[in-house]
Amino acid sequence: MRFGVLGPVQVWTADGSPARIPEVKVRTLLADLLAHLGQPVSTDRLIDDLWGERLPANPTGALHTRVSQLRRAFEEVEPGGRDLVAFHPPGYLLRVDPEAVDLGRFQALTGQARLTADPRARAVLLSDALALWRGTSFADFADEPFASAAIARLEQQRLNALEEQAEARLELGEHGLLAGELGDLVTRYPLRERLRAAYLRALYRAGRQNEALDSYAQLRERLAEDLGVDPGPELTALHRAILRQDPALMAPAARPRTNLPAPLTDLIGRDEAIARVRVLLDNGRLVTLTGPGGVGKTRLAVEIGTRVVDTFPDGCGSSNSPGRAAGSAPPRPTRDRTRPAR
Repeated sequence: MRFGVLGPVQVWTADGSPARIPEVKVRTLLADLLAHLGQPVSTDRLIDDLWGERLPANPTGALHTRVSQLRRAFEEVEPGGRDLVAFHPPGYLLRVDPEAVDLGRFQALTGQARLTADPRARAVLLSDALALWRGTSFADFADEPFASAAIARLEQQRLNALEEQAEARLELGEHGLLAGELGDLVTRYPLRERLRAAYLRALYRAGRQNEALDSYAQLRERLAEDLGVDPGPELTALHRAILRQDPALMAPAARPRTNLPAPLTDLIGRDEAIARVRVLLDNGRLVTLTGPGGVGKTRLAVEIGTRVVDTFPDGCGSSNSPGRAAGSAPPRPTRDRTRPAR
């Protein structure tokens, strides 16, 4: 069973089919437990969140009924599902693995991205994380007081991921696209300086210096009017660099575009195999990596391709470096004429 909070609250079966949770109060109970995932919610708090000032005649009994209904709904979705709703003094909690909730997967992907040095791999991880969002978190409970803190917290996490994705894409030389894409986002969140900095860099690198300066001026005026403060030192330094057209603001040289998949982890313990394949590539038109299934042939081939991509800017090699890499380990030369993945 899987759960979704990055949008309307949703439950899915193991095969991805939506699961129905009947009755509004039962769904509210589920949303409340998900908003406090991993922490018990007291009985008094749950009663207040479900009924507010319009309490039933027997509030504790009414809550126990809703808990039983939620357990029964879970059991219908998945045998043993009723055990997910556990009594834990002073109330109840939802015993769910974080990876079973879209929020947990979002946080795992963004955390992995922050540990990834390669900007392309980082951008892929952040794109995958942001793709989990189906709208405003807890969208069908946005007016409930118990959800407001969670919604604000998750929106902050989403915006952080968007800013990090923009910075990774700037490293990849995608300033032209970003100059167009970030405009609406900056309008919706005009006081976020990190987002504004990415936008200014994208505009400047796209040859739109005047627009970058105008955008900075708009932020400065908005900060002064709304908060009575000036832009922070990092954004102020960026503004000065744009004024003097600092060469350091320009994008780094773009790497050749390929269709090699972006590795999500480092390749560890294969230095000897990598060195051997590199030698073979320097001396042959084609190197095929062979071995039984599951030994890491594809991962080794991708690593080699990533390391030699600058040597083959057109995908065909040169007179000095005619080799190609494809397949798996341990490597041996072949006469196969298959072209490498690019």
